[in-house]
Amino acid sequence: MPPALGTAPHCGAALRRHQAPPWRPGPPPNSVVQMPLLAGRTASVAMVVQDADTAIALHSGDVPVLGTPRVLALVEEATVKAVEGNVPAGQTTVGMRVQLDHLQPTRVGTTVVAEATLEKTEGRRLTFTVAVTDKCGLIAVAKVTRVVVEVERFLEKAR
Repeated sequence: MPPALGTAPHCGAALRRHQAPPWRPGPPPNSVVQMPLLAGRTASVAMVVQDADTAIALHSGDVPVLGTPRVLALVEEATVKAVEGNVPAGQTTVGMRVQLDHLQPTRVGTTVVAEATLEKTEGRRLTFTVAVTDKCGLIAVAKVTRVVVEVERFLEKAR
């Protein structure tokens, strides 16, 4: 019989360590430094679709067009670039949530561009909108939430 969820030594230890009994206050506020990240920051990344980027190669379908997993990676790359150089040393952003609509197919050899815009900052959460286009127009749209974390503390929680 497998161990109960969260009881393995490496599984959830960080969470148990930070959970306070209901009669005590919770953990101290996160020490992530508030950054001067203002809404409206943008960044673009481009790529030429290769055979390795297709749904067939990524095992996400059986057509030789840009695969959704590769679109997602491009979307995330654009959001990371939008805050590049503005996150204090020892901190980074990590993906938390993605809503992605892949609207049109794109052939191998076509250039695609993802443009991310930071829409709002709420504490440690950063919300972006991303438009992905090719020569024919819009091929995907996304809403991405990233969270600012302390790298060392984040890695301690990795399982």
